[in-house]
Amino acid sequence: MGLDTDIRKIPAHLLTTEDPIFEFNKQIIEATAEFAVAYKPNIAFYESQGAKGWESLQKTIEYIPKECFTIADAKRGDIGNTSAMYARAFFENMSFDSITVAPYMGKDSVTPFLQSNGIRNEGKWVILLAYTSNKGSEDFQKLYVSEGSMPLYEQVITTSSKWAGDDQLMYVVGATHPEEMKKIRDLVPNHFLLVPGVGAQGGSLKEVSEAALTKEVGLLVNSSRGIIYASDGKDFAKVAGQKAKEIQEEMKSYLQLFC
Repeated sequence: MGLDTDIRKIPAHLLTTEDPIFEFNKQIIEATAEFAVAYKPNIAFYESQGAKGWESLQKTIEYIPKECFTIADAKRGDIGNTSAMYARAFFENMSFDSITVAPYMGKDSVTPFLQSNGIRNEGKWVILLAYTSNKGSEDFQKLYVSEGSMPLYEQVITTSSKWAGDDQLMYVVGATHPEEMKKIRDLVPNHFLLVPGVGAQGGSLKEVSEAALTKEVGLLVNSSRGIIYASDGKDFAKVAGQKAKEIQEEMKSYLQLFC
């Protein structure tokens, strides 16, 4: 469940509450918890509200059921000491289970999320951007690099897969690239993939499942706008729950078919 909560899009009747963003998230979580295995707040939507937005985010994380996996969709990545501060912020202070990380600056910008002072960040995951679902992904991610004559996204996966095992490292792969997803599954047969782009962006859950499901499932399929903004009325949470159930039931059928 993606929690891309935009205060300009939430139902108007919530705007009179003490914390509209948290109230919206709270009701969405209550309506979808039985269908979701993970929640992914997009950090930009909270940062945009300043200090109050960070408070809303913290309350949201604390409200998510403990059995659900939490993802800070922050897309961080900087020189080592800065990445270490990002890791401290999201792993220690906010207690997220994982964080999305940009690989552009290389291993020393990613390692602080994997370990602290040489000690593994136990129970914490890095979800590395590999091949994203947006149209602009073609600008750089598919460019061929000289080494091995492979597209950049493949080089990112091939190189980074040596930095940590499949018990600590995942990859972001957009649902809008089902053919490439097959190649990626060959490169990292046991890693989990975080898959955005199903629903509003047009990705096919069936194609994704056929291309990349494993015996251990191997996929975290994200849906945000298609669920949380399915209704802008007072029934928004109920409708969100119905949409989440539909996706969960569809996913269940593919688990039976392809696993």
